[in-house]
Amino acid sequence: MFDITSLRVIWWALLGILLIAFAIMDGFDFGIAALLRVLGRDEHERHVLLQTIEPTWEGNQVWFILGGGAIFAAWPILYATAFSGLYFALALVLLAFILRPVGFNFRGKMHHPRWRNIWDGALIFSAFVVMLVSGVAFGNLFLGLPFRFDDDLYMTWQGGFFDLLRPYPLLAGLVSIAMLLTHGACWAAYRADHVIASRAARMARWMALTYALAFVGAGIWLGYGIPGFAIVGPAVTDGVANPLFKQVAVGGSWFASYMLHPWFWAAPILGLLGAVGVQWTVSKLNLLGFLCSSLMLAGTILAAGFALFPFLLPSSLDPRSSLTVWDASSSHGTLLLMLGAVVVFLPIIMVYTSWVYRVMRGRVMLKDTQHSPNGY
Repeated sequence: MFDITSLRVIWWALLGILLIAFAIMDGFDFGIAALLRVLGRDEHERHVLLQTIEPTWEGNQVWFILGGGAIFAAWPILYATAFSGLYFALALVLLAFILRPVGFNFRGKMHHPRWRNIWDGALIFSAFVVMLVSGVAFGNLFLGLPFRFDDDLYMTWQGGFFDLLRPYPLLAGLVSIAMLLTHGACWAAYRADHVIASRAARMARWMALTYALAFVGAGIWLGYGIPGFAIVGPAVTDGVANPLFKQVAVGGSWFASYMLHPWFWAAPILGLLGAVGVQWTVSKLNLLGFLCSSLMLAGTILAAGFALFPFLLPSSLDPRSSLTVWDASSSHGTLLLMLGAVVVFLPIIMVYTSWVYRVMRGRVMLKDTQHSPNGY
């Protein structure tokens, strides 16, 4: 039905879709948590903010699990290389994911302000860790990561966690933080009491402006200051999964793929239009602002993916060891079997997720929570 080349492209697209779904569906949770003490001026207001996400935040993490599972099964070499070399960064993200449910669940166990402050701090810390590390990880992809394979495909990695905190990845981290803070503020403008929503709308406009400036700056830096990777000669798209069966040159532009496929420019334009849309619509305190911030997230992730294509994990130590869509995938049979599972189960997940959000729709009002100011 599908040849190996088509399946590799399909799974590359599915990986992007899962990343976008995770960013949109779980991103506003992180944004709300990070802005908890900024948008919520007292315990009643913070309670309202948390009530806008608490019924759904655990279900939203299914997209994170699906993304990790897709990488594990469809791109095993990518999974093994990234999780081995980026162990400390991923452990930090895992710690943040562990702190989130603890913070949500323990926060209401005691009514003492100091207790609430501790768990509010845990929620804020976990949110910023995930937002920052995600952006830094994407930024490092464009610089290349310090790994190589020998002839037996034994991988070695040089450097540690703090070597990843270079200027360009930190700028990418700023893009990620501003983007997700905008998304969270748009959700609060849509779902929280009007007093909080008006405050959130102002925050969303400022964060959208910050995102736009950082995103454009990162794009200019990428186009003029960071050498791109390119496969030398015709790419073997249907070969065996061995990254050493190619030659890679460094020195071109990361936007070379945009020159070959001009429609790729729709992605960064979509991201910027989403930010502009937030400026125009978020003050209406309805769903439009949130939809615009969702477009902003989708456009940003697509823009990065299109620039990287066909690279998944470039190597700065040995460009030939870089992992690409064409040489890091599972077998034809595995990709086809998993595609069948996706066709069956992904619509089910989308249907029940849509049903949950329909049931939980509506604005959380301060007057509805003031009868239980200290509990959940």
